[in-house]
Amino acid sequence: MEPLHPAPVVRRHRRALQLCFAIPGLSLATWVTRTPDVRDRLGASTAEMGLVLFGMSIGSMLGILVAGALVARFATRPVILAGMGLVLAGVGTAALGAATASAPAVAAGLAFIGAGIGLSEVASNVDGAVVEGEFGRPVLPALHGCYSLGTVIGACLGVAGAVVGLPVSWHLTATLLLAAGLFACAVPGLRPGLGRPEPDPGAPPGGAGPGAVGSPGHRLLLDPRLLMIGGVVFGVTLAEGAATDWLPLLMVDGHGMPTGLGSAVYAGFAATMAVGRFAGGPVVTRFGRPAVLGTGALLTAAGIALVSFVDVPAAAACAVLLWGLGTSLGFPLALSAAGESGPDTTARIALASRIGYVALLAGPPLLGFLGEHQGLRAAMLPVMLLMLLAAVLSPATARGGAARRGRPRWQRPGLRNG
Repeated sequence: MEPLHPAPVVRRHRRALQLCFAIPGLSLATWVTRTPDVRDRLGASTAEMGLVLFGMSIGSMLGILVAGALVARFATRPVILAGMGLVLAGVGTAALGAATASAPAVAAGLAFIGAGIGLSEVASNVDGAVVEGEFGRPVLPALHGCYSLGTVIGACLGVAGAVVGLPVSWHLTATLLLAAGLFACAVPGLRPGLGRPEPDPGAPPGGAGPGAVGSPGHRLLLDPRLLMIGGVVFGVTLAEGAATDWLPLLMVDGHGMPTGLGSAVYAGFAATMAVGRFAGGPVVTRFGRPAVLGTGALLTAAGIALVSFVDVPAAAACAVLLWGLGTSLGFPLALSAAGESGPDTTARIALASRIGYVALLAGPPLLGFLGEHQGLRAAMLPVMLLMLLAAVLSPATARGGAARRGRPRWQRPGLRNG
């Protein structure tokens, strides 16, 4: 039976994770809002700026690829520490690059930020899954809500800095000091020794290589339930990434909104994501994870359809709120389901996270290519179709049969508290 009142050490761990989720959101949003100023400072063309931004993509993929193996070997705490250290180093390096007008330094800073987020995200989600089990109720949605809250705060600070003309290097340095202070508060609450996989009694003697038939990684790729959950992760991550990368331009170019209003619509999307994640725990407890994921996917598909087909800017702006609300719980709930889909939680969360990062890395350029030839409104239609597919796959996030015995009631399909 799950504890109704978790031990103080568990509560401290949750508070530490809240900060560890907020710091990347704060750092990333600060950078995003000052991108035009960085471009002007570097004197970079659009193509050159694309190469600078590619540094974050490279760092993110490297971080997410090695995170699972590092957690399995060293546990989550050292990986979170390393990831947060890279994020802080990246913000500092980007500030130095902006101060010296050095494009390579800015690209290196973004690579550090991306690698740090990739490392810390896997390790923090593994810790979140452990804390979730100890609380006996959904915790990951609110933790991801802290990331969204950090994004909203970072975006507001970035807009304020741009309005008052604060130099980018000063702004990034101030963000570095704030993030470092928050991380110093989080470190004591992180518990050691979490995330290492349990020994597999069915493994062959001596083990198998990571890519060999019968190895844990190979078995995960043959797990149909995990692959269906991966399909949900891909859809919801692409929907979130499409909004982050293209929503302001979609509103400006596709619906004729002024630039400021288009940015405000994105801020509304981010705020709705945060609200959905913070308020989602009781909803999941009452209705169950598959129902919430399926309904959210349908809400997202409806929002994207309205944005794409309805030629009324006000209606499109309201539809974006559906888009944000429907997407808000998708990633944390799908990761939670991946971690519970079988043995070796760390490897399963790492695989699901990699699938999500593929969507983040490959999706925006492909959507941009479609937008160049068909318009951004039409480019969002594949995302809508993937969300409909995610709704179809959402029952895979439930636990069935003997696998659900001993699980908290909120994780069992069709059960409610009471």
